[in-house]
Amino acid sequence: MKRIFNKLIFCKSQNNKGFMTLIATVLVVAIGLSIAVSLLILGVDTSRTSLVIEQSYQSSALANACAEEALQKIYDSMAVTPPPPPIVFTGTGSLTMGQGSCSYTVTDTGGGTMNITTLGTVGTVIRKNQIILSAVSPLAVSSWQEIQ
Repeated sequence: MKRIFNKLIFCKSQNNKGFMTLIATVLVVAIGLSIAVSLLILGVDTSRTSLVIEQSYQSSALANACAEEALQKIYDSMAVTPPPPPIVFTGTGSLTMGQGSCSYTVTDTGGGTMNITTLGTVGTVIRKNQIILSAVSPLAVSSWQEIQ
């Protein structure tokens, strides 16, 4: 038995040289396939990551678009109301653009200040902004930041 094993493994006979070539070829193919599969998996992960990053940029842009829409609503409401005192827009609204949507809420915090909260959504990515107006007439934005 030991002689047969030595012949198969160590190619001591001329007939087993083809067997060793076959084993070597199978090993090289297996290693090549494992490298190819690894690269394929890495490529898929990279594609997913870039999609999420793109959706993040889009949802941020939508949140900013809703903030601009809310500011325009406030400005327009003051333009049609004769002074004194102007009736300023408060409430909610939404926009749908491309593959996402956004919503905004305008609240009067008293003392001539207002708060605008926006939410932009694309796919599963959500971005939020908070805008604080320190004055309404004329519009004065004291803070514009992304929140969690």
